[in-house]
Amino acid sequence: MITRVTEFFEFDKHGTTLRQEVVAGITTFLTMSYIIVVNPKILEAAGIPFDASLVATILTAAFGTLLMAFYAKRPFAIAPYMGENAFIAYTVVVVLGYSWQAALAAIFVSGVLFVLLTALKLRKWLVESVPQSLRHSFSVGIGLFLTFIGLNSTGIVSLGTADAPVRIGAVTSPQVLLAIAGFFLISFLMIRKIAGGILLGILTITFASFALGLSPPPERLISLPPALSPTLLKLDLGSITDVGFFAVILTVFVMAFVDTMGTLIGVSSRAGFLDDDGNLPEIEKPMMADALATTFAGLVGTTTAGAYIESAAGIAAGGRTGFTAVVVALLFLLSLFFAPFMTAVPPQAYGPALIVVGFLMLSSIRRIDFEDYTEFFPAVTVIALMSFTFNIGVGITAGFVLYPIFKVVAGRSDEVNSGLWVMSALSLLFYIFYPYS
Repeated sequence: MITRVTEFFEFDKHGTTLRQEVVAGITTFLTMSYIIVVNPKILEAAGIPFDASLVATILTAAFGTLLMAFYAKRPFAIAPYMGENAFIAYTVVVVLGYSWQAALAAIFVSGVLFVLLTALKLRKWLVESVPQSLRHSFSVGIGLFLTFIGLNSTGIVSLGTADAPVRIGAVTSPQVLLAIAGFFLISFLMIRKIAGGILLGILTITFASFALGLSPPPERLISLPPALSPTLLKLDLGSITDVGFFAVILTVFVMAFVDTMGTLIGVSSRAGFLDDDGNLPEIEKPMMADALATTFAGLVGTTTAGAYIESAAGIAAGGRTGFTAVVVALLFLLSLFFAPFMTAVPPQAYGPALIVVGFLMLSSIRRIDFEDYTEFFPAVTVIALMSFTFNIGVGITAGFVLYPIFKVVAGRSDEVNSGLWVMSALSLLFYIFYPYS
């Protein structure tokens, strides 16, 4: 059995061992398992039932990661994306007023489009058309967005008045002090390079909250998984006929497209998978895995899924084959039986994780060329609009619109390829059809 596994995943070719792959899989899971709690907590703001959303999150992660393991044979884990979940919960549902069932329809449609574009190899063409400065600005903007959500959910920052929209929260309250302690704990663990520092921080603050009486503990630790029925196949496909809803579908599509592109290139570079031209051979396979995972996500009741940047932790631990992904998927499935505990995790425990994850995404800003204004202005506009409009999609599409315009003004239109012109046109449609009211 072990021999068949090593042969199927080509251990010898990649110079790895079964033990090395298992350790890598556990490491990746520990660094990204916060999504089990954080994703359904964010989607709860949209009215999506937490228990069912938790199951949908786990099943989507397991489904997509197994596809990555056996089809793409890469050590990349897949799960619902941070950033996209916030867009669905806070923009599509809370701000724009669409139902969460309609939001799931947008995710499903985006997944189907991804499958078609990947099969036709158009997605690869579009990936190669996005300039580096915009790729980095997307990461920074989403990082600030997530940081604000974390600060607000913990009470460290609270909403103010029309003249002063935000203000410092009640930092002397026990809940906020515990959240601040959680931020320090997670930060210290990561500074010390402790595997699973985010998860350990969430667990520690959760138990501390129980012990201090700041949040109710679960009645039991282990149980059968909650029912998936409240979200399973609840997507409202009729909503896609609404003209204004086109902007939602376009935004979900663009956000997932960019996240997957950046993650695959980033972690592949860390693993040494890129060729001499900086491209990932057979990139269509991991792209197809995340496309099918996104389609699956819309059906079971969660948001856009794709390759996770935390996969780099497993790669650093020695993961080089799809067996690393197999281990991650199995651990996700095992977590289904700990739903009662997951449900009891309070904001002061998962909020600091959002803050830290947001901070980590800011590192890409150093890769933006501050001296070339045709690169700098579009990139900073992306970051500013994501944060100050509380809308990730507005920032992303603004970058695609501005970048070609600034290049033309500078007399450097030859730097804009045909794929970027296509993305720019789609983004203009976003602003034409956006439901501003």
